[in-house]
Formats: sequence, C-alpha cells, structure tokens
Amino acid sequence: MSKTQNPGKGEAEARILSSAAGMFANFGYNGVSTRDIASGAGVNEVTIYRHFPRKRDLYVAVLDAELQQVKLRGDLLARIAEAQDARMAVARTFELIAATLQNRQDLLRLMQYCSLEMGEDIDPLLRRHLGELVEVIARYLDPWVSKGELRCPSAKTLVLSLIAIILSHRSLHRLFAGDGSSPEALFKAYAELSASE
Repeated sequence: MSKTQNPGKGEAEARILSSAAGMFANFGYNGVSTRDIASGAGVNEVTIYRHFPRKRDLYVAVLDAELQQVKLRGDLLARIAEAQDARMAVARTFELIAATLQNRQDLLRLMQYCSLEMGEDIDPLLRRHLGELVEVIARYLDPWVSKGELRCPSAKTLVLSLIAIILSHRSLHRLFAGDGSSPEALFKAYAELSASE
C-alpha cells in the first residue's frame, strides 16, 4: 500500500523513529526495549516489528536518519580555504567540525553507543555518511600537509583526530570538569602538536 492510501502508516513510522532516536541516544541500544519505544511512539510493539523486523533494523534506521541530517556549512569551508597559515587552517577546520557535530548531541551519543554496542557491520553506514565529510574537509588541509606545515601522516588523519576530540570531549569534561578540558582546550593542545613551527 502506498502512503497516500494509508496515511497513518507513514505517521506511525515517523513516531517510532522519533521515539527510538531519543531513547537510543539517551540509553543506548541495550538500554531500551521495543516495548519502551512503542510506548513512547504511542503504538503497540507489533507495529514496530511491521516497520522494522528487528530492533537492530530500527537502530540502523535511526542512525541513518540522523546521519542524513549532517551537512557541512559552505561559509566555514571557505574560511579554511582562506587560512593564511597551517595553524589557522586547523583552527578553522575544528570550528567547522564543531559547528557540524557539536549541536547534534543525539547523533554524537548514537555514534558513541554504536561504537560500544554494535558490531562492525554498522561501519559501512558510518563511512558512507561521514566518509564524504572527512574527504571534503581533508582536501582543504592537504596543501598544508604536503608543504610539511602540519605534522601528521595525512590530512584525513588530522580530520579524524579532530572529530575524535568532539566525540570524546563530553566524557572527558565530565571526568575532569573545571581543569580546562573543553573541546577548545583539547583542540588547542592538539593544534600545538600538529602545526610546525
């Protein structure tokens, strides 16, 4: 049946995805039951299984939907291209990654839970969505790496390191609150290591 013939079907699926996204982001894959998700979505558990045969399929659908929302800001990419030196290029790259991911706390938590609780079969999904983002940003840093002005094996490695700072800063900050472990402080320490004098 098409969605026009059964308008409630698309609506129910959207409610399921919304409920699951919030719950998976807050409690992880193992911390949520399909019964919890069904209750939050206002549907019965059978409805979930009609749309998503396995709980894992639902998690993958949630992660896929969240990853599809990740977009790079062109104005921030342009700022990287206009950088006058390697240190400025790295700072602007961090600014772009932070602006892209930091305001997407549910996505960051989903990715963290995914790395802890899901198998490697999820990796192609993450690579498909985030790989392009990494490749695009790395192209802006390649000239600085080629000139030897950034001490890192590749621009892609640098971009992945900056993403790791964004992904890990909350847990590090919680452990070491008040001692300068903000993402900016972590970035500054990293930038000092990676930029040549």
